[in-house]
Amino acid sequence: MAIILRLDRVMADRKMSLTELAVRVGISNVNLSNLKTGKVKAVRFSTLDKICDVLDCQPGDILEYQREEE
Repeated sequence: MAIILRLDRVMADRKMSLTELAVRVGISNVNLSNLKTGKVKAVRFSTLDKICDVLDCQPGDILEYQREEE
C-alpha cells in the first residue's frame, strides 16, 4: 500500500502510550494498535480528527504517501 501510517512516531514524540491515546480518543486499544501498525485498510475522518486533536498534530504528520515501485 502506498499510504504509510506514522502514528507510532508522533506518539513517541508526544511521549503518549497506546492506552492513553486510546482512552482520550475513545477507541479500543486493539483498533488503535491495528491503526498504529498499519493493519487497517481505512480510517474514519472522525477518528483521524480526534487523534490529531489529542496529539496536537496535522493529518500529514500521521499519514505519508510513498509511491510504489512498478
